[in-house]
Amino acid sequence: MSHQSDLIETDIEAYLAQHEKKELLRFLTCGSVDDGKSTLIGRLLYDSKMVYEDQLAAVKNASVKHGTTGTDFDPALLTDGLKAEREQGITIDVAYRYFSTAKRKFIIADTPGHEQYTRNMATGASTCDLAIILIDARHGVVTQTRRHSFITSLLGIKHVIVAVNKMDLVDWSEERYEEICREYSDFSAKLDLPDIQFVPMSALLGDNVVNPSENMKWYGGASMMHLLEHVHIASDRNLIDMRLPVQYVNRPNLNFRGFAGTLASGIVRPGDEVMALPSRKTSKVKSVVSYEGEMEEGFAPQAVTVTLEDEIDVSRGDMLVHAKNVPHLDTTYEAMVVWMTEQPLVANKQYMIKHTTRKTTGVVSDVRYRINVNSLHREDTDRLEINEIGRCVFELSQPIAFDAYKTNRTTGAFVIIDRLTNNTVGAGMILDRTPEELKGREAAKRSIDVRTHDSLVSDAERHDRLGQQAATVWLTGLTGSGKSAIAYALERRLFDEGKLGHVLDARNARLGLNVDLDYSEEDRAENLRRAAEVARLMNDAGLISVCSFLSPSEADREMAKQIVGPDKFVEVYLSAPSEVCEQRREKIADDQKDPGASKTQRPFFDLNAVYEEPKAADLVLKTDELSVNESVEKIMEALRGRGII
Repeated sequence: MSHQSDLIETDIEAYLAQHEKKELLRFLTCGSVDDGKSTLIGRLLYDSKMVYEDQLAAVKNASVKHGTTGTDFDPALLTDGLKAEREQGITIDVAYRYFSTAKRKFIIADTPGHEQYTRNMATGASTCDLAIILIDARHGVVTQTRRHSFITSLLGIKHVIVAVNKMDLVDWSEERYEEICREYSDFSAKLDLPDIQFVPMSALLGDNVVNPSENMKWYGGASMMHLLEHVHIASDRNLIDMRLPVQYVNRPNLNFRGFAGTLASGIVRPGDEVMALPSRKTSKVKSVVSYEGEMEEGFAPQAVTVTLEDEIDVSRGDMLVHAKNVPHLDTTYEAMVVWMTEQPLVANKQYMIKHTTRKTTGVVSDVRYRINVNSLHREDTDRLEINEIGRCVFELSQPIAFDAYKTNRTTGAFVIIDRLTNNTVGAGMILDRTPEELKGREAAKRSIDVRTHDSLVSDAERHDRLGQQAATVWLTGLTGSGKSAIAYALERRLFDEGKLGHVLDARNARLGLNVDLDYSEEDRAENLRRAAEVARLMNDAGLISVCSFLSPSEADREMAKQIVGPDKFVEVYLSAPSEVCEQRREKIADDQKDPGASKTQRPFFDLNAVYEEPKAADLVLKTDELSVNESVEKIMEALRGRGII
């Protein structure tokens, strides 16, 4: 089982190349105090011949003084390196160890078992692919077993090996092993742990650690080492959603400007269209570079430098993503938090939030509840004490680009930093933004007493009655591009074909719904947010909402898309040259009763404002070449193509 090879003596470069290509598995050991975590790791290191002779001699000497096994070799002392750990016979800090076999490389995190060091366990688990949860066969499933299993599930670790240890102390009893397996299976059924394996073992004696046990011939499964070498983790990596948090702007000379960082997920190739967040500026990848030179592609978790074809502003803390696969960009989100310090987490206190390479200030606007790790029940609270886990609402001063943690463990995670001491006080995992929990930018600011009422009419029933799927057709384009004319013609066409839709027009919205808003940048954004909320309500009723808004900002259009829901949002860009729009504007102005009205009085005709053209619209219509009816027909074809009508 050793990583040793004859190549070490004959061809060291070939050996290093072979070793470099081995797959890396990160795993942790966790469980209650004295369940044998450090002993197991020591046994793995010893049996895989990863202990040097001088280190082994030192451990044997220490075993006489600090050993707890009554033998001349205590494997736990290979990892319990702190003086306090050896004196008490416990693990306090997270200890990382490395070893390899012919098949894999391993990094082990030995985490503490005491409740007061739960935060250390969460830290060690944050980067792991697999968790070994040890259970003392004498005691069975205890509180810390449940606590660590819950944190393992919370941190998105998919693979778990439940090691029922110290079987020698229960006379290698198959009945006791089966009893513990049933107890743990009943508890873990409530958790998100898709892959669980059970192994009976004795870490001290080495039974079923590396080699099969002669004392438990009734067990027909694999040993611990065999499971570690063969567990499939390649599919756990997210290679779909390209996320490159920018850590450093590399500018060695005037001819090179690259954006360096470690790919959190996905694949990036030259020619890919990418978007920089939060600015939403787009460009194409010119090259992907590593220390070895240009690459055909970069994939997670490689560290790469990306150069772009256009000179757009990108700096540390920004994120590069594929233009048609964009994460959430918002200042508000909900997350599960593990609190790590003596001072409790309290609502409305300002903290520093570090998310990937970006730092910003923020507050916890609401503590929803905490989790009782024994029963997994929710408990009402307004604060979190040390080592407690709860669900909180965060409001940040600047937007961040994030995914749900279960989708992306890098862009879905963040740490909370105390602004005065600069200590890390908490770790968070961002939750999915479900429609019931987060609809609109102001969802987290609403009273916790306000809850969505579930309709007694289902979406399927509305579909069967109306013969259509609910959707929002969002028409955007310069003033004069034909938005209103096409919107009302589309409404008429839908009605003539037996469908139900309605038009929400920018002018009409200003007369009632948004009469209190002016034309500042903030109020323009609020104007669109309210319109999107109304469109969503109409969609909830099963209707097709046709929204006609200038909506010049890409960020505001993305906000509307998130409020409505990406699956129901159809963005239609009415593209027409500015000179054509100007001619149409002048004609409309001539038809006004008050042709002398100023631009301030007629803000809808202001073509001087910056308009950000959509880069990934669902449909682009050149309205200087198409008639209104032709444009409507193309929209109808798009709706049919998506199964909306």
